[in-house]
Order: sequence, then C-alpha cells, then structure tokens
Amino acid sequence: MKAMAIEKYGRKVPLKLMELPVPKIGAHDVLVKVYAASINPVDYKLRDGQLRILRSYKMPLILGGDFAGVVKQVGMHVTKFKEGDAVYGRVENDNYGTFAEYAVIGENNLALKPESLSFVEAAAIPLAGLTAYQALTEKLHVQPGDHVLIHAGAGGVGSFAVQLGKALGVHVTTTVSSKGEALAKELGADELINYKEVDFSEPAGRFDSVFDTVGGDTTKQSFKAVKDGGHVISIAAVPNARFAVENNLGYLRQGLFKVAAMKYEKSAKEYNAHYSYMFMHPSGEHLEYFNDLIAEGRLRPIIDRVFPFSETQKALDYVENGSTKGKVVIQMKELD
Repeated sequence: MKAMAIEKYGRKVPLKLMELPVPKIGAHDVLVKVYAASINPVDYKLRDGQLRILRSYKMPLILGGDFAGVVKQVGMHVTKFKEGDAVYGRVENDNYGTFAEYAVIGENNLALKPESLSFVEAAAIPLAGLTAYQALTEKLHVQPGDHVLIHAGAGGVGSFAVQLGKALGVHVTTTVSSKGEALAKELGADELINYKEVDFSEPAGRFDSVFDTVGGDTTKQSFKAVKDGGHVISIAAVPNARFAVENNLGYLRQGLFKVAAMKYEKSAKEYNAHYSYMFMHPSGEHLEYFNDLIAEGRLRPIIDRVFPFSETQKALDYVENGSTKGKVVIQMKELD
C-alpha cells in the first residue's frame, strides 16, 4: 500500500511516499480502506521526536491518527462491523498510522460514519472531538451551569470543545483572535475574549475550570482564572508526575515530569488550583455519542482546508505554521 511515513525522528524530517505492507488484523480488529485522514499537532510533534519520552516507534513510521473510510476486512471475532461499512475512528497507539491506503483499528474504537457527513468531514472529528469530550467529562467532570474557559475556541480541538460544552449544559467562554470571533460565536460560545486585547485571567477566579489547548504562558496564567479549588487541564503544556502515575510510565518519567511541570504546579499551588495533563484515548462509544449530536444538528466539524494525499507534507506544514480555523484533512480518494 502507499503510505506517507518518516524514516527517522527529527524536526522538519520530510514525509516520504513509500510502498509498505498492508497491516494485518487480529481477531477483534477491522481493516479499513482510508478515504480521508486529518492532520493534528501530535503528528509533527511525533515526527520531531518530542513524544519519544512517552512512546517510541519502529521505523519507518506512518503518521496520522484518525480517519474515515470503508471496511475491507474484519477479524474472526468482530461482531459490530462488516465489509462495506462506512466508518470513522482514531487508531490505537500500537496501530498508529492513517496517512496510508489502509489502517487497522480495534472494533471497540470504531463507529459508523454519520450518514449526513462526507468522509472528509467525518475524518476531521475523532482525535480532536475525543480530546475535547474526554477533557470536559473525564478530567474536568463538568456539570450543567459550570463556567468553563476554553482556550482557542476557533481551533481544531477548541471548536469541538465549544460545541460539546454547550451540549453538556456548560456556560462557555473562549479565547479567540479577531479572525476567530465569528466562528466561535456561531458554534455557540456564550462569551468571547480577544486574547490579543484582553487579559483572560482578569477578573481572577471567574471560572470553575479551564481547558487549555495553547500551552506555555497561557497555561500558567490560567490558574489565576479559576476559582479556589478549580482545575486546569492541558493538552499543550507538559505532563506532570500525576500523568506518569496514571499511565504507568514508571518512576524515572514520574521524576522527569515532576521537574518539567514544576512551574505549572507552583502556579497551581499559588492559586489553590489543580493541574492535569492529558492524552485522549480511542473510543467507539464516544464517537457514537457524537453521531447522536450530529444527527440533532448540535455538533459539526469545521474544515479549514482539504489537501490531496500527494500533498500531505504541504498539509502538515500548513498546520504546523498555525492559525488554522478548524481542521485540515487529506483526501485519499475523490469520492466526496
């Protein structure tokens, strides 16, 4: 099969078009012919080697985590899907690599593609949507009426977080640039903060929790923004010791992450807040929940640009350069 892969880690290491074996499936796996796959920041971070402390892969490594496509083969114990089903999902870490003609995924992490969405639209959802949903429900445990600050509400993850926050009954405030204001408002945000003009942490202690998709000083400043005992969850800063413990990463990385996250933990302590770092996990059940929201018109993917498979490197560069509004998708077949 044709695949876009790297042969070594390194910043700006180019993707190469390779001919690689079609992956084999296990008894509970599904082989999918990929029609579209989306680009995520984790792809260039993985390429750069930034995530080697968490997980290392054999080379060549196919990039890409989520996709939409059609089932071509099912394992002997698969009961939920059959050949010909239109599906979408986010592959497990062991099966990483969707910038390719075929991908393998466990049946429990797969869902039928929403009928109202194209393959391109469906491919934009899994990683970003699951990240947003799990941050709000499994980490922040939001409740109806909570005041939550979501950073970058016009971005790939933020655009899903705003919509899902509203579906969960949350009062959503989001930071945006002037260019993102119209989109964030359209998605249902209750309040907008232009981060280039306004200090989102003033007045202090406004929010029950903060979902940070930006990192750096934005993360640090977020502790001031939450109420006493509030929670800041980040996907863009650095892991802390608690993350290492929760993911069974061992004492060495627990110690390393403790040092790396020291400035965030210090700020959290100063404002009597809590800090957590997270990675999403694949879930077909959560995708099925999205399908219901999509059918009701309460959730939709925002597509910034679509690139052909031959321009996957160009698409990756475009996302890495920042300022995207919504998701960037590569299309394997001209079906939509």
